Amino acid sequence: LSKIDCCLFVSCEFFETFFNEQDPPVDDGDENTERGNWASKKEYILSTIGYAVGLGNIWRFPYLAYKNGGGAFLIPYFVMLVVTGIPLFFLESAFGQFCSQGPINIWRAVPILQGVGIAMVIVTLIVSVYYNVIIAYSLYYMFASFQSPLPWSSCLSWADGNCSSVPTVYCNVSVSSIGSKNHSLVQTSTNTHTFSQTAVAIHSLLLSRVALQRSSGLDETGPVVWHLALCLLLSSMLVAAALSKGIKSSGKVVYFTATFPYVVILILLIRGATLEGARDGIEFYIGSQSNLTKLTEAQVWKDAATQTFYSLSIGWGGVMTLASYNNFHNNVFKDSFVVTLTNAGTSVLAGFAIFSILGHMAHIYKMPVGEVVKEGFGLAFIAYPDALSKLPISPLWSILFFFMLLTVGLDSQFAGIEVVTTCLLDAFPKVFKPKRTLLTLTTCSVLYFLGLPCVTRAGIYWVTLIDQFVASWVLLFLALFEIIGVCYIYGGNRFIKDIEMMLGNKSFTFWLWWRACWFFLSPCIIVVILVWSLMTFTPPSYEAVQFPDWGLALGWCMAVFVLLWIPVVAVMLISNFPQRVKSLCAPAKEWHPYLDIHRGERYSEERCRNRMTSWTKPDVNVNVISSSWL
Repeated sequence: LSKIDCCLFVSCEFFETFFNEQDPPVDDGDENTERGNWASKKEYILSTIGYAVGLGNIWRFPYLAYKNGGGAFLIPYFVMLVVTGIPLFFLESAFGQFCSQGPINIWRAVPILQGVGIAMVIVTLIVSVYYNVIIAYSLYYMFASFQSPLPWSSCLSWADGNCSSVPTVYCNVSVSSIGSKNHSLVQTSTNTHTFSQTAVAIHSLLLSRVALQRSSGLDETGPVVWHLALCLLLSSMLVAAALSKGIKSSGKVVYFTATFPYVVILILLIRGATLEGARDGIEFYIGSQSNLTKLTEAQVWKDAATQTFYSLSIGWGGVMTLASYNNFHNNVFKDSFVVTLTNAGTSVLAGFAIFSILGHMAHIYKMPVGEVVKEGFGLAFIAYPDALSKLPISPLWSILFFFMLLTVGLDSQFAGIEVVTTCLLDAFPKVFKPKRTLLTLTTCSVLYFLGLPCVTRAGIYWVTLIDQFVASWVLLFLALFEIIGVCYIYGGNRFIKDIEMMLGNKSFTFWLWWRACWFFLSPCIIVVILVWSLMTFTPPSYEAVQFPDWGLALGWCMAVFVLLWIPVVAVMLISNFPQRVKSLCAPAKEWHPYLDIHRGERYSEERCRNRMTSWTKPDVNVNVISSSWL
């Protein structure tokens, strides 16, 4: 008993010390001694690149390029990058760096739109739930790759007795049977598949029956899939450990997680280029089979703009958050070009690695490359792993691939969690700053428990539902309100002067292009994409399994819940119309560079006081109004 008491005493002392110890929020060399700064410029660049380069660069861009004319797709893609991607990324980065605050406090510039900041945080929180689940999928497949042969390379013990990978056997996979409790590969005389399609069907069966244990639909939840729940726990622990000290710890982790994917992509590209049939795959991707006539189709330009927009994570709040930890005079203009062009280059490079090996797969199966190409989950967890299983030392390539997916996912998840914790720290610095480690641990724990429904047998349907309703056109609304708030309410010219306080004065011709994009081109393109997306909206499904009406209603409720904060906050802040409207459309007193030394004459206390007096009546205190929501 004495030994047990001693162990309990030591454990209690450890946790008490762990939770009560004050985290060092800053280093001695930090410019901002209250919030802290990045330890170096490299850490910011790597963190931002890691945030921007996500799973969409790996499993969506190559498919879009193939579908929309191959190399011809690069023309609209880079046009949209220049017109919408870089300008909006620059706007968000400069916005966050100027005031050194998170996505909620940053709207002190336009208090009436603080609901936009709240909506950004809620979107990031919801998306982080299912993004953590995708990381768990990658972990599971990585662990499953430590086998020889790979589980999906042939019909093993988990498959039904009538499953065969012999070329003379014809098999058919019934969608209804995959979505039911009894999965089987059924021999039939109609709608038969040859050996090539049978192999893909084997892997599809593994994903549905073994990895996901997928139910027949959203109505059949079933129990938690324990191996996915454990992988989800591990991914949550990895994120919590990397963010335990905020950017001070995550900035060190990204030296590996942000660079390792490029090592794997290059290895896979070199290996794929040496395989027979690789040239056919690259020709389908971006080679001589490019179809320039696709440029006349509006859908191609819409896909290019959408991919550019989502790939750079615009409207999520992460770009602002990461930039808020920069030094005030950091050259955010140059950084925006580095990150956006690196992100675009990564998408193109990943496409070469993907299609070279898919071309080898098509060569082995004696079929066109187009018949083995999939997108999204199908590419990452069915088609490409199946292609890797045909290589010598296939477990090694499979481990590298899924470890790359893991690191790519973790980088994006780091920034997502940082958005949430930064907003809480900015709103309640005295409460949370000494307990940053506990705050991060609590946030990751909450996300883990929220993610448990996504690792039930109906989990993949929940992931698809969230992805289609929250991480889609909702972000277009947020980006549109962001541009309206900064350029039309706060004032684009005023914002340009704020940027010049950080970067130095620029010529009129320098700002001409950015004014054109911010005031006209970018918002017009966003409106067109938004209207088109809503007009062409189709109810989501997964593998031809339709969602029930209550599931679709829940999806719309999630989207409305996110956007509802914008009008609700605005209405609650408005009273004494129109005097209050005038004050809420003007910057709050707290809107200024965070440190006194950077405020200059424009943002001196006396001038801010005079500005507030001229904008408001004596009985209207905009600072009290805005601070109540911070």
